[in-house]
Amino acid sequence: MRMRLGCRLTFQLPAPTPMILVLNVHYSRASDLERPDLLVSDPPVPVEAYRDGFGNWCNRLLAPAGRLTVATNGIIRDAGLPDPIEETAEQHPVERLPGDVLTYLLPSRYCESDVLSDFAWDRFGDGPQGWPRVQAVCDFVHDHVRFGYEHSRPTRTATETLSEGIGVCRDYTHLAISLCRCLNIPARYCTGYVSDIGQPPPYAPMDLAAWMEVYLGGRWWVFDPRNNDTRIGRVLIARGRDAADVPLTHSFGRHELTDFRVWIDRIDDDDASCGKEQGRNLSDC
Repeated sequence: MRMRLGCRLTFQLPAPTPMILVLNVHYSRASDLERPDLLVSDPPVPVEAYRDGFGNWCNRLLAPAGRLTVATNGIIRDAGLPDPIEETAEQHPVERLPGDVLTYLLPSRYCESDVLSDFAWDRFGDGPQGWPRVQAVCDFVHDHVRFGYEHSRPTRTATETLSEGIGVCRDYTHLAISLCRCLNIPARYCTGYVSDIGQPPPYAPMDLAAWMEVYLGGRWWVFDPRNNDTRIGRVLIARGRDAADVPLTHSFGRHELTDFRVWIDRIDDDDASCGKEQGRNLSDC
């Protein structure tokens, strides 16, 4: 199937401000892009692309004072299959894990696995290992945390999410990652698009989402503690240890986000038009 995806962000800046934007589809899906989701800006400014230490595509620019809009709009081909499941995927002993996976066992900015270790082992230590243990973590986080955009706080850590029992998708993900790391299961943070394809209405306004990947049976698998189900049309933008590694926007100065729109829609094979964004035509395609 084919999907149109993209986002548009508008900022108000009091002075010229350097910014880093992580908004492009991950390099692992580059061959699926029928039309690349190149970053454009209004007013036009020079944009420099680079790859960060995790391999994610990043863009840096100097935002002028005043109003700045940045946008992406691409078309991607997708197999149209739900996230894969392998309930027999085994957990590896730490001493047998690949060296490049070990960093995803360590505490990080929002994932204080060192603080949560006793809780994790008391709660999940007697259950089965591997896939069932990760699913038990996701079940707990999904049921424990109450979702609401009004609960969003950019500094909330996994420990605070456990204590407060509220949050948004990044908070669900940070808590699940932390608990998995406590249990010696490598886990990393992902951000990207999650479509509503195959889901029953009503549909909430589209947003960029967070989920995690865990290392079992010699490969990485998707788990989504916020939705706690499999989805069709999941498209990765970036991955890292936690949200501190992959912020969608990072500014080196004050800014105000005044508008934020996201879209990912299935399109007909003969539809090559610019597309829609929550029912509104895009003026900057």
